[in-house]
Amino acid sequence: MDYMISIALFAISASVTPGPNNIMVMTSGLNFGVKKSLPLLTGICVGFAIMLLLVGLGFSQLFNMFPHLSLIIKIVGTAYLLYLAWLIASTSSVANGNQQARPLGFLKGAIFQWVNAKAWVVAIGAISAFTTVGEQYATQNLTIATTFFIVSFPCVGVWLMFGSLLRQKLENQTYLRWFNISMALLLVISVLPVALDVWSQLTAV
Repeated sequence: MDYMISIALFAISASVTPGPNNIMVMTSGLNFGVKKSLPLLTGICVGFAIMLLLVGLGFSQLFNMFPHLSLIIKIVGTAYLLYLAWLIASTSSVANGNQQARPLGFLKGAIFQWVNAKAWVVAIGAISAFTTVGEQYATQNLTIATTFFIVSFPCVGVWLMFGSLLRQKLENQTYLRWFNISMALLLVISVLPVALDVWSQLTAV
């Protein structure tokens, strides 16, 4: 029981704290509403659970075999996050039923986990902290992935609901513009540690 509580608490703290996933979901909720943003939310939760399973199965060993793979993922991930920040900052109006604007979907939400630096840190940290070598390893790995899958929906969903509530308050395009710019800046700030790490690795070569 203590083991399950520890995993659940770790999953809650990792899922509900600010990060690229939550910023994207909240911004999507504000600009497109809950219904249109549900595929993105589902993609994030499913994608991260799959990522946990694969990391637990030894996917992380690829980084030992191919040292430059980590750097490549960080570069691609940083570039993609900065691109998303630009898209968020350039959004100037709330989408309504008659507009063709579309949020990120299920597949993009799932794939995004593989270029999300925070997701990698959480996944490797969870597997390292809550698994032991032996017969129970596979069961523990599945338990961790299942716990995160269940916990992440309400934790990330809180950010979606918050964005949706703000949608009703930010009909004024000026306020909406400043909100999107603020969210874009937060996303850029969340990328800075990874960007600095990439820069240090590139300059060290």
